[in-house]
Amino acid sequence: MLAELAEHLDAARIAASIGSVRDAYDKLIKPGRPWKTLAQVELATAEWVDWYCHRRLHGEIGHILPAEYETNYYRETTKPQVTVTT
Repeated sequence: MLAELAEHLDAARIAASIGSVRDAYDKLIKPGRPWKTLAQVELATAEWVDWYCHRRLHGEIGHILPAEYETNYYRETTKPQVTVTT
């Protein structure tokens, strides 16, 4: 599955940032934390995703936040919606 994803990303000229040594799983789950419940893992994962998307500057996209990059992308590629008022 990761090989297929890597091929797809490569074909789309997207730099992969997953599926390698020290990936998200390694950074969050493996540091030896004593996870006692699934809820603890879910909360830690949500906190990590929030940091990854909303607080971390990403060098591959111009040192901006991934969420900001996504917002800019959709702002530039979507057409304005027509609204009708009555």
